[in-house]
Amino acid sequence: MNVPKLKRKIAEKNYNISTLSKTIGIDKSTFYRKTRSNSPGFSIREVKMISNALELTGDEINSIFFV
Repeated sequence: MNVPKLKRKIAEKNYNISTLSKTIGIDKSTFYRKTRSNSPGFSIREVKMISNALELTGDEINSIFFV
């Protein structure tokens, strides 16, 4: 996962981790844990919800979550 790119997109859409995590229905600490390199990461359902909230394109989704 490209965490810096995800954080840039979050900021571009005027979100922060707290508001985005509430929007997708997970705890802020869980969101942070899922962005760590030794974590299994986000589920496909969570990726879809994040992508919808941030209005990501297909290319952005791939370059953030599937690198």
